[in-house]
Amino acid sequence: AQLTEVPRPPQSPAEVQLRMIKLLLLCCCWNIASSGDIRRKIIHVPGDLILGGLFPMHEQNVSEESKDFPCGDIKEEKGIQRLEAMLYALDEINASPTLLPNISLGAMILDTCSNPSYALEQSMEFVRAFMSSSKKAKNSGKCSESAGGPSQPVAGVIGAAFSGVSIMVANILKLFRIPQISYASTSLELSDKSRFEYFSRVVPPDNFQAQAMVEIVKQLGWTYVSTVAAQGEYGEKGISSFIQLATKSGICIASSIKISRHAPVTEFDGVVDTLLEDNRAKAVVLFVDEDKTRKLLSATTRKGVAGKFYWIGSDSWGAKIHPVRDQEWAAEGAITILPKRSSVAGFDEYFKNLVPSKHVDCTDSEINDPKVNCRNPWFREFWSKHHRCKFEEDAKSFDMDGECTGLEGLHKHRQEGLVPFVIDAVYAMAHSLHDLVLDLCCNNTHLHSSSEDALKECIAKGKFEICEAIEPVPDGKLLLNYIRKVEFTSIQGQEIGDVKFNADGDAMGRYSVYQYQRREDQDNVQGGKWEYVWIGEFGERESFKWDFINKSGIYPEIEAYTSQQLYFESDRARWNTGGNISIGKIPSSICSLPCGMGEIKNFETACCWSCVACREDSIAATEDVCLKCPVGYVANYFKDTCIKIQPDTISWLNPWAFFPLLLSALGIILTIEIFAAFILYNKTSVIMASGRELCYVLLSGILMSYLIPFVVLAKPSQLSCVVLRGGLGLCLCVCYSALLTKTNRISRIFNNCAKGNQKPQWISPRSQVLICFGFVGVQLVGVITWLVLEPPDTQVIYMYPLGEPPSALETCGCSTFSILMSLVYNMILITLCTIYAFKTRKIPENFNEAKYIGFTMYSTCIIWFAFIPIFFGTNHDYQVQISSLCMCVTVSATVALCLLFGPKMYLVLLHPEKCARTYPGGKKPQQKPLKFSKSRESSVTFLSDGEPLAVH
Repeated sequence: AQLTEVPRPPQSPAEVQLRMIKLLLLCCCWNIASSGDIRRKIIHVPGDLILGGLFPMHEQNVSEESKDFPCGDIKEEKGIQRLEAMLYALDEINASPTLLPNISLGAMILDTCSNPSYALEQSMEFVRAFMSSSKKAKNSGKCSESAGGPSQPVAGVIGAAFSGVSIMVANILKLFRIPQISYASTSLELSDKSRFEYFSRVVPPDNFQAQAMVEIVKQLGWTYVSTVAAQGEYGEKGISSFIQLATKSGICIASSIKISRHAPVTEFDGVVDTLLEDNRAKAVVLFVDEDKTRKLLSATTRKGVAGKFYWIGSDSWGAKIHPVRDQEWAAEGAITILPKRSSVAGFDEYFKNLVPSKHVDCTDSEINDPKVNCRNPWFREFWSKHHRCKFEEDAKSFDMDGECTGLEGLHKHRQEGLVPFVIDAVYAMAHSLHDLVLDLCCNNTHLHSSSEDALKECIAKGKFEICEAIEPVPDGKLLLNYIRKVEFTSIQGQEIGDVKFNADGDAMGRYSVYQYQRREDQDNVQGGKWEYVWIGEFGERESFKWDFINKSGIYPEIEAYTSQQLYFESDRARWNTGGNISIGKIPSSICSLPCGMGEIKNFETACCWSCVACREDSIAATEDVCLKCPVGYVANYFKDTCIKIQPDTISWLNPWAFFPLLLSALGIILTIEIFAAFILYNKTSVIMASGRELCYVLLSGILMSYLIPFVVLAKPSQLSCVVLRGGLGLCLCVCYSALLTKTNRISRIFNNCAKGNQKPQWISPRSQVLICFGFVGVQLVGVITWLVLEPPDTQVIYMYPLGEPPSALETCGCSTFSILMSLVYNMILITLCTIYAFKTRKIPENFNEAKYIGFTMYSTCIIWFAFIPIFFGTNHDYQVQISSLCMCVTVSATVALCLLFGPKMYLVLLHPEKCARTYPGGKKPQQKPLKFSKSRESSVTFLSDGEPLAVH
């Protein structure tokens, strides 16, 4: 669509009246402020369109003289170089055939003296120029003329440098809708477009550099730092952003110090003293201007602690020489950041060729000489300070007696860090004006496919000039819209990227990271020069992300995104840790060392802690909480996770299992041998007289007792648990049921004989076996009932011995009490057997098997009396407990085997002649009433019915 002039919105009479009042007040204020100041200097560069410029040509004067004139010493870098950068950019633009052809750009440049209040007074010059050309301010024209200023208004303003100055000036420029582009102001407050609508900047705001500084601190591994901020928008807002971001990143702030606006030298000494109070915070983050940075470094030198701190400076320090000049050692190792830039070679050539005029007012020949700097009224002052000389006409001296000749030269010139951004700011304003003129004055862009073609046609028709639509200056609101849309390649080069603004008028955040180092030379290690060395950069980087590949194997859509990332070459960094020796190892700046494995932090403050070890059975769940592992779990090696204890089983090679099994193995061999002997000598009188059937039952119980440990000490299973719970009591029950039956039979026989009664009932071998099985049946029923009510299963026992690592053992799922209860019936049988053995101790000599049974039962009682306390006393150690149980069973079986069957095996195997079945006189005895007698000729005693009963 065809572009036409955008009319200004109509204003109500009240709004017009209010604006007129503001103009009158500002005019009066300007007359008052400028009436007595004869040292005020302004640069006027003629042109078709005028750009304002605000530069800190001088330091702020904090002496008593500041009441009369607030400007201090000349600023060599922030002032002169940046001002000359604007003049250089104007020269380049005016010489360009494609950028604003046929239209020249002029300038009105003012000195802010690094003072917001003074800058506000100076900016009134722009207002005077605006008022003198405003049709709405005709009545105030006389006021403007009385000040002697130019009548041509400014289309836009380049500056200011300090955020505090920009804030003050932006409030005034907003009233008159004058766009402003800053080259150095980074305060986050200026992004608020509701307050600073007409403000833009070619540098990113402070929150970007605060993020960059946080990333640098994280990269260096520092977690405990101090901060120093200058009073004002720049320092306070910047350090606030840093502290907020640092806290989120786990970085602690030891102390946060603020330097007042007009801080005396003693205040800087106090800052150093405060920093020294906590010597663990060696890293110091600075958000102060270059003048205060220099004074702070000087304070460390006076205190004798130069080099003790590791500075991290904001872009206000950047790569400037002024803060470190003549005190380089105090800044060694300092890391500074600066908006990413590339030196402009054309400016270096331009600046090095400049020479000052020999007189305060340039002569005609000097004006015509392009090398003589007649445009800059402060250049002679800069030259005098830089070369430490004085001009003949100047009263001020810089502690040097030499006279300035103008031939000293600027061969050692180094381009100040923000010079490229000054040039970008001027070019941004020029490109915006170019696009505006092309649209409003040429009005042909809609007819061409490119702006280049439209420009050629417009130039050919002679229409690319200041037309009525933008005369005398373009509408500020309209120009602001073009500024926000402008996009062009920076004069610094394509690697820097395009110059463009976001919706808040801010540039993209790209920073270079430098470190101030002493470079070594080949001849003299200590004689190297000091310089800022590039070690990394921070800015937006493009990354990609995608979801997981689906089952079909088709890659999902890849999404590109940008994020702020730090690229840091730590191997290029050098640090002075004492002895003036620079090393590559990064020093530490932490309050407390990290806690070791299994330790938690006992916080003394939010930033410092002492380490406390967790218990052996606990892990460090969080940085300050120990968590006890649940039962069955133990802390891993790193003390950060509970791992399940893998249960062990009793190994047969374990001494607690080996010896019971060895005894059982020997017992099995002996029992089998006795079985074999009984079978082989089954018809001998000794074996027949002992009651073969019950002996076989007894031997079976003993053999089972010897087999039990092999099952009990094996890996737990349902079968082994059944044997432990049922077989253990059952095998013993078989043994003691047989002994009880036998002792009961002997007791009944002799008791009946003593009373003269007949032969007792139920003494036949078959009856004895049935009685024995009856006793065993009671135990069997109890075992079956127990197994039904409580099915067998395995369990894991966890042991936590003192001073030893915890362990686990897999066992059968039955309690110590239940095992002991299963043996109660056997204890009753043992008790009855012992009683019957004691009662039959006085039977005739030929029936002394009761004596061996008595010895067996007495020994068994002793064994069991010793076993019970051992069994319950070792309840905490399952291996000892189960081993003692097995030993008790095998020893009981061994006692019965040795005492009951040892004498029989002795006679059968070693004295078989004593086992011959003979009759006295060679005659078979007659059937007589049951009567006991002893033959002198035979060792065999017979019952009256002819059956032998016992042998001695």
